[in-house]
Amino acid sequence: MSIAQIVESVVDGPLPLRVEAYDGSAVGPAEAARRLTVSTPRGLSYLATAPGDLGLARAYVSGDLLVDGVHPGDPYDLLADLSGVHFRRPGREQVLELSRMLGVRGLTPPPPPPQESLPRWRRLAEGLRHNHTRDAEAIHHHYDVSNRFYEMVLGPSMTYTCACYPSTDATLEEAQENKYRLVFDKLALRPGDRLLDIGCGWGGMVRYAARQGVSVLGVTLSREQALWAQKAIAEEGLADLAEVRHSDYRAVTETGFDAVSSIGLTEHIGVRNYPTYFGFIRDRLRTGGLLLNHCITRPHNRRTETGAFIDRYVFPDGELTGSGRIITEAQDAGLEVLHEENLREHYALTLAGWCRNLVEHWDECVEEVGEGTARVWGLYMAGSRLGFERNEIQLHHVLAAKTDADGRHGLPLRPWWSA
Repeated sequence: MSIAQIVESVVDGPLPLRVEAYDGSAVGPAEAARRLTVSTPRGLSYLATAPGDLGLARAYVSGDLLVDGVHPGDPYDLLADLSGVHFRRPGREQVLELSRMLGVRGLTPPPPPPQESLPRWRRLAEGLRHNHTRDAEAIHHHYDVSNRFYEMVLGPSMTYTCACYPSTDATLEEAQENKYRLVFDKLALRPGDRLLDIGCGWGGMVRYAARQGVSVLGVTLSREQALWAQKAIAEEGLADLAEVRHSDYRAVTETGFDAVSSIGLTEHIGVRNYPTYFGFIRDRLRTGGLLLNHCITRPHNRRTETGAFIDRYVFPDGELTGSGRIITEAQDAGLEVLHEENLREHYALTLAGWCRNLVEHWDECVEEVGEGTARVWGLYMAGSRLGFERNEIQLHHVLAAKTDADGRHGLPLRPWWSA
């Protein structure tokens, strides 16, 4: 059997794309808009020894799986094609053919690309998941890639969280500014108030709130983010109101904040740590203070590990659950949930904007971080866009208040912000 015949034998239904291989075989429509080429035996070994998204990612990131018809900075159309392909488990005949082609050595997993993190079971050597050391290492893996790389991909706002589009024709920058405006307004902040922004990234929310006269403390586990944010704060003349610390949020001892914003942190802390997380936030708020929790979620409330590609290449130790679980945990910690909304479609638009930026700056990004890492980011962002569009993942805002002993918080009866 040829490689193409093996592929054809494990696919249910027609292929929407062309698959070619180094042995000269091919399957799928010759006129297909997109083509995959397994260019080396190592690429076939990756696919054979790690079926599913991990094997595909290894072969693609290493350059052993070539793609035509899409830009590597935005392989969205290719992933949409592949999402409609249904594979059967290889039978005995296919396994024997692969053994014959590759030999014993070829059926041993090749060393993964350098961009790949250790599997979960190997990370146990670093301690229990979500302890301070292991969380710091996970954040370093994802966020300390290169500030210059992030500047090119994220754009001038340096905001690596879902934007909020006032309209479908708004620019990415307009949508990110609107997101900060929405969070600020939901938190009912006013000049002179105190805000704690945990997991503050490059300080976008910190600087936005400081420009409105609010005193803000931001914390991030990423050293590179903290350095960038501190420099931006100084350059904008906001040092009298804004501070960003390179620190675990759990190290913050100050209390009495008027509000806490958590934008994109909850995904990293682990579902079993939600009670401690929301308890920490409750204890940092003054009575009547507000929390805005902005978090990627599942469309259901079961605890679900991220897939192998995301866990190894993007968010080590990441965990997602549904908005219902988040609301439950906030309530169980003694916070009153006032409002929630789903910004799922906004994240699909945000990711499309980031992919456009990566395509536009592809050569510079490759020069900055290497082609393998740039490929990881294109694959991850395009795949995530598809997931948000298809309601496989969501993005929820949860607004909650710390009431007094009699259940009062002193807030208006109806929402005081505009969408």
